[in-house]
Amino acid sequence: MEHTRLGVVHTAITRADPKDVAALSAFGVATVHEAMGRMGLMRPYLRPAYTRARLCGTAVTVLLQPGDNWMLHVAAEQIEEGDVVVAACTTESEDGFFGELLATSFRARGCRGLVIDGGVRDVSELEEMDFPVFARAVNAKGTVKATLGSVNVPVVCANALVRPGDVVVADRDGVVVVPRERAAEVAEAAARREAGEESRRERFRAGELGLDLYGMRGPLAELGLRYED
Repeated sequence: MEHTRLGVVHTAITRADPKDVAALSAFGVATVHEAMGRMGLMRPYLRPAYTRARLCGTAVTVLLQPGDNWMLHVAAEQIEEGDVVVAACTTESEDGFFGELLATSFRARGCRGLVIDGGVRDVSELEEMDFPVFARAVNAKGTVKATLGSVNVPVVCANALVRPGDVVVADRDGVVVVPRERAAEVAEAAARREAGEESRRERFRAGELGLDLYGMRGPLAELGLRYED
């Protein structure tokens, strides 16, 4: 598979349409995930490095070697305005691959944040910069620059396939990946879903129960649910 190749940097990638990325940025991860047919979620162990972190952008992908952040420096050259760096590793590693200095470099290129199946450090500085990071761990342990990985190849990050140019959305609920060719479709579905949720929210505020709103009473009775005094 292409994502297993090492020592490759693809400099020309197809990114999702910026208009579709902007549309998706209006929605939370849970809404996008549901609108896409309950697909695309990364594993929930990826958490925001600080509470208010949130991001949405097109993926520049990185395949790292454990304990080695060399390819993050290589990836910086490939970042364009509106990109999110998504970093996977050839095997599990929680070392501190990324910190404030790399964040400064990424931001200068127009990066909107980082998703990494590994560790990060300098969390206070990242929060002060408001540079969104979603990571497997917070770990002060440093890394070396000695082994080749790849940039802009398909990667599996926290169990989710991410291709260069796909849309990545992340907030406190998690991280979701939208295939670039589905970005417009999913944004439209998310808008419809959110509109429907607002209608249901108003009915809940008025005191209506989910049992009636969702037509649950009949199926529950068929399964034998009884009410007893």
